[in-house]
Amino acid sequence: MNKPADLVSIIIPCFNEEKTINEVVGRIHAVGVPIDYEIVVVDDCSTDNSVQMAEILLTKRLINKLEVHKKNFGKGAAIRTGIEVSSGSIILIQDADLEYSPADYPILLAPILEGTAQVVYGSRYISPVSLKDVPYHRTLANKFLTKLSNFFTGLALTDMETCYKIFRKQALETQTLTENRFGFEPEFTALVARQKLKVIELPISYLPRTKTEGKKIGLKDGFRAIWVIVFCGLQRSKGF
Repeated sequence: MNKPADLVSIIIPCFNEEKTINEVVGRIHAVGVPIDYEIVVVDDCSTDNSVQMAEILLTKRLINKLEVHKKNFGKGAAIRTGIEVSSGSIILIQDADLEYSPADYPILLAPILEGTAQVVYGSRYISPVSLKDVPYHRTLANKFLTKLSNFFTGLALTDMETCYKIFRKQALETQTLTENRFGFEPEFTALVARQKLKVIELPISYLPRTKTEGKKIGLKDGFRAIWVIVFCGLQRSKGF
């Protein structure tokens, strides 16, 4: 059973997602989240109408908080801002596109609420059905980065790069996240391993999109992820 004081803060980092932000928020409300929740949108200096659309959502009370960066920093920076202003004891990260489905929330939140895990990763690679439309090179890159991360962290994840990471906020209160872009994923994972938190993975659905549809992660992010994995791994081996 969850504690009465539990609140999940659903953090949505957003950059140029005017075509999908309304739909994502609508899907969250349609799910029937099994706990009280707030929706925190952090716009990372979008150049389209994302901010205006988020402001309308805020006015209609369909989201609870809106933070706007005056400069584009990256997904990791947006997540940090979201965590800073969040009120919940549980954090759930949701991309502003339609690749990940809020319909998975009840399953993903269950281990946190039941106390059987401190961190939950939603894995695209446990259920092969979710990967049928994913380009092979992206699957190969994700699996390589996950294996490299596992080597340094000692974890046995199948999808380190997944968007869906759910965790109790207090679990990482003594840790500092610094990565501004997609290096957030391996950095977060390294901190989870350093804290020796109980982590489990659960299967999720996944609908990939292409570069032309707005996919933002690129080759330089892959190289940055490698650097973060190795750096954090060496720091951990030195006891930092």
